[in-house]
Amino acid sequence: MLVAERWSHDGGGVTLKAPPDHRCWFDRAATMHTATRGGIDWGVVNRDDSGEAEGGSSGPSVAEGRDQSREREDSSVDALTGVYLRGAGFVELERDMARARRSQQPFVLAFVVVVGLNAISDSRGHAAGDRMLLEVANTLRATLRSYDLVFRYGGDEFVCAIAGLNLADATTRLALVNAALAEAPEYGSVAVGFAELQPDDGPHGLVARADNALYREREQQ
Repeated sequence: MLVAERWSHDGGGVTLKAPPDHRCWFDRAATMHTATRGGIDWGVVNRDDSGEAEGGSSGPSVAEGRDQSREREDSSVDALTGVYLRGAGFVELERDMARARRSQQPFVLAFVVVVGLNAISDSRGHAAGDRMLLEVANTLRATLRSYDLVFRYGGDEFVCAIAGLNLADATTRLALVNAALAEAPEYGSVAVGFAELQPDDGPHGLVARADNALYREREQQ
């Protein structure tokens, strides 16, 4: 969880400590939240109207903090798969892209579609389709590194952001997903389109290029 050390004198920020795999942000009410990539681990630091920090023993009660955590989790995380929802995912993607540019690391985005999900739901029931989505999400997280971003883009679509790997290495890494799914209890497969980060890319444009790459790949099959 986060630890608030002090407020700055010039308007308000707060010096914070958190494990390196945590992400944090402020909402419009100046409430700070954190989340881990592999699951949710929420910390909250509130700022009241007087500019004082509320946290630790002087902050909200445990029950109030849990309520706030549940509200943030419900709005940011997909209840079925446990990965970020689209809106929160794009926030994280923009940060990852900025970090890759600062460090001049390669950065690859993968647009992932679950193959035949509608057919699975129609023939075996919606519960089977849900199990397949969960299996894919778990396999993506197990195959990628703990700090790689995974979020649910749409009904049968996921986005993965992979920093520090070139296109060839990212393609090899994602190929392992289908190998794992072939041996899973809920047998399935995914199709993947890739896009490498370019200087003029924004988050939505990068996702669109990966989606278009997948479309072209399918057209050629």
